[in-house]
Amino acid sequence: MTTHTGTSGRHGETHSSGWLVFASVIMVFSGVMTLLAGISAIAKDDVFLATRNYVYQLDLTGWGWIHLILGILVALTGAAVYKGATWARAVGVGLAGLSMIANFMWLPHTPWWASLLIVIDALVIWGLCVAPRPTRH
Repeated sequence: MTTHTGTSGRHGETHSSGWLVFASVIMVFSGVMTLLAGISAIAKDDVFLATRNYVYQLDLTGWGWIHLILGILVALTGAAVYKGATWARAVGVGLAGLSMIANFMWLPHTPWWASLLIVIDALVIWGLCVAPRPTRH
């Protein structure tokens, strides 16, 4: 039987910590919110600020596609972390790092939201890194 508990138990159990559950739930949340921001940008919604002379200038539709794809990948990886996939922790750290970079470059369009997602991505990286490694019996 497979369970997600923070304690050691019988042979065959999957061990995960509260940090992994936290990171996976936050990854799914962050991924869905990034996906929705991407859809809004692709639809050329009026909620985004128009900036001039920005160093990382890309049209809003381009940023929308980047956020849409990144959001899908982050949400799916978060679900895999929750299911206990060991590969998902490393991929999750990488995707959260990419999401931090994308949101940094997204700052002129949605400053408060991008800042919040940068903090959330940092918490995801921390949660994935501090969680104990799975043990095998």
